[in-house]
Amino acid sequence: MKDLLKTVIFDQQRMVWNKNFIPRSFPENIMTSETIVVVSGIRRCGKSTLLSQIRNENREKDYYMNFDDERLIRFSVDHFQLLHETFIELFGIQRTFYFDEIQNISGWERFVRRLHDEGCKVFLTGSNASMLSRELGTHLTGRYIQTELFPFSFTEFLNFKQFDWTEKDLYSTEGRATLIGHFNEYFHTGGFPLYLKEGNDDYLKSLYESILYRDVLVRNKLVNERELLELVNYLASNVSKLTSFNGLTKVAGVKNATTIRNYLSFLQDTYLIFQISKFDFSLKKQIQNLKKTYFVDNAMIRLLGFMFSEEKGRLLENLVFLELRRRRAEIFYHVNRLECDFVIRKGITIVQAIQVCHSFNTDQTRTREVKGLLEALNMYGLAEGLILLHDTQEHTFEEDGKVIRVMPVWKWLLK
Repeated sequence: MKDLLKTVIFDQQRMVWNKNFIPRSFPENIMTSETIVVVSGIRRCGKSTLLSQIRNENREKDYYMNFDDERLIRFSVDHFQLLHETFIELFGIQRTFYFDEIQNISGWERFVRRLHDEGCKVFLTGSNASMLSRELGTHLTGRYIQTELFPFSFTEFLNFKQFDWTEKDLYSTEGRATLIGHFNEYFHTGGFPLYLKEGNDDYLKSLYESILYRDVLVRNKLVNERELLELVNYLASNVSKLTSFNGLTKVAGVKNATTIRNYLSFLQDTYLIFQISKFDFSLKKQIQNLKKTYFVDNAMIRLLGFMFSEEKGRLLENLVFLELRRRRAEIFYHVNRLECDFVIRKGITIVQAIQVCHSFNTDQTRTREVKGLLEALNMYGLAEGLILLHDTQEHTFEEDGKVIRVMPVWKWLLK
């Protein structure tokens, strides 16, 4: 096993920071905190690259292992001590460890806890939310901080396009037109790094199949592939629409809502989809209410679902949801007589209401969106609301004593 570990370690040492990589955004405190750092997110969103970025900024960078390597299929928790000894033999004594896709090794959290208790700094990545949460919560409570990584944000997409924008580009004719052009491309292609480089839908298809089969079917010992495929296809075709567990049983052809609940939980564990609830001061009602589903990337929706061109507003809503999630907002939707797409909670208080619409192409659309926002503002005692459109001139108006700000989504994404 030691010889194998040496081969894997040296092979993986090639995974170092490259000047052509796009720097990823992450909280500053993960570099200075003495706690374990956990980076979680969907497969191929750039977690390994982020780990290389962090290693590049640290003096100690050699104790790295990616456990999503088929040569480590027989690696178990008993081999961690041997791995540690091998690191010391090859690189000398270091106190900083980097472990990629750590959830592949059952019992990993005990070794990581020991490292932490001995004063070592540990960076981890993983692509299964439930497994990470369960293991972190059981053995590492109070010893870690966790951050989620997503496919490229719009800012990172602009870096990928080598467009070094400045504040004046938000307002100048040429700069604004260039930004809108890039946004329209981002709106269509999403932000998976390798997909942007290759532009090949087969890559997205392969990624989706890997998530579905390896992370959902195999990991959870499921056998009915068709039910899961039908469910994902329906959710992608109806992104941001209200759904119920009972309603989805008919879509997927399953007998009871518990099966659907489990399927949705497994899919959320992979970060492929996210669900939000209607805000209610009663937690019980919040759990029972209909859910809205969003996907991790717009290109994935285009691949998996079916949408008419006039439904671009729901793709825009998906994009806004993802940015809110990147900003670590606690997100709900509002519905009473009317609907407001997002309300943001901080503590026990709703602090912001946001409406998303592709365009005010008719007076009826404008009236519906404004009234839905106003209902939310009145219900939660807010003085100001935000409407995000695909493209518009930024402006502000007052209605029923409330201030309504209107912004183009591309500009909001850069704030």
